[in-house]
Amino acid sequence: MHSLEMVVEIRVLARQGKSIKEIARETGLSRNTIRKYLRSEALPVYGPRAPRRTKLDPYKRYLRERVEAAKPDWIPATVLIREIQAQGYPGGISQLKAFLRELKPQPVTEPLVRFETEPGKQMQVDFVVIRRGRDRLSGFVATLGYSRQTFVYFVTDERIETVLACLRRTFEAFDGVPKHVLFDNMKTVVLERDAYGDGQHRFHPQLLQLAKDCGFSIRLCRPYRAKTKGKVERFNRYLRSSFWVPLKARFAASGLTVDAETANVEVARWLADVANTRVHGELKERPADRWQAERPYLLPYHGVVNLAPRPGRRVPVPIESLQHPLSTYDALVVER
Repeated sequence: MHSLEMVVEIRVLARQGKSIKEIARETGLSRNTIRKYLRSEALPVYGPRAPRRTKLDPYKRYLRERVEAAKPDWIPATVLIREIQAQGYPGGISQLKAFLRELKPQPVTEPLVRFETEPGKQMQVDFVVIRRGRDRLSGFVATLGYSRQTFVYFVTDERIETVLACLRRTFEAFDGVPKHVLFDNMKTVVLERDAYGDGQHRFHPQLLQLAKDCGFSIRLCRPYRAKTKGKVERFNRYLRSSFWVPLKARFAASGLTVDAETANVEVARWLADVANTRVHGELKERPADRWQAERPYLLPYHGVVNLAPRPGRRVPVPIESLQHPLSTYDALVVER
C-alpha cells in the first residue's frame, strides 16, 4: 500500500497528460499499480498505522505499576532502567525517558500576577554569588522596580561596609534615591528578625544611619519567598547567562581568571550597551527610557554623610515583611 501523497502524485501526472509508462518511470511503480490507482475515483482512506513494537513494550506494564505505586513521588529514569535491565531490558534510557514523559503528571501552575511599582517607589537589591572560596567574587545587583534600570558592582566580600559602598554607588548611578529599598535576608544587614515584635527587625546601625541620611525606608523580604524580589532575581539569571558566562569563557580561553576590577569595567559597558538598552521582555520598553521618566520621582542624592552609628541609643525601626512588591501593600501598610 502506497502513501496518499504517492496516489495524488499519480493523479496529477495523469492530468498533466503523461502516459502510464511515463508515470511508472517517474514514480518507480509498476504499470499495473498505476492503472489501479487511476481506475479508482476516490482517494484511498488509510486507517491508523499499528504502533511499532519496541524493546520497551514487555516492560511497560511493570513501569506503569511502579509509577503508580510511587505517587505522589516520582522514581527517576536512572533508577527504573536498572530495574528493567535486571529483568532483561536490552534498550537504552532515551526510549525509557520518552515513555515516562507520558506518565509524569504535569505540574499545575497558577497564573502569575505581576504587581508593577510606581516610579521612584522601590529598588530591589541582592547579591549573586559568582565564585566561592579564597578567590570569592559576588555581584551586588540593584534594580529599580518601575523602570527595571539595573546597576551591578562586583565585590570580593559582603561585609556591611561593602553593602553601604555599593548602595552609595547605586544612588550615584541612578542619580537619586528610591523611597524604599527591598533587601534579601543578608546577615550583614539584618541582625535579628522580629527583634522588637512582628515585622520590627533589628538592622545594622550603619545601614539605619545611611537610610536616615539618604531618606529611604528599609524593607525586607520574607524568608524563602524569592518571588518577593522577583525583578532582581530574574535579572540575576540574565546577568549570569548573558554577561558572566561569556566573559568567563573568553578569559578562560587565555588561561586567565576574571577579577573584580576587570569584571566591573566589563559590566559597566555591558549595562550601558546591552542590559539597560534592550527592549525588556515584560515591559516591551527599554529600561533606560523608563529610567529617564522615573528620575524626577527619585529623591535627590547629595553624596555621603556620616555613617557611624550614634552611641548609646538603639531605635527600633518597624519594617513590613513582604510577600509581593511594595505597590501591592501600599493600601494595607500603616506607617508607624
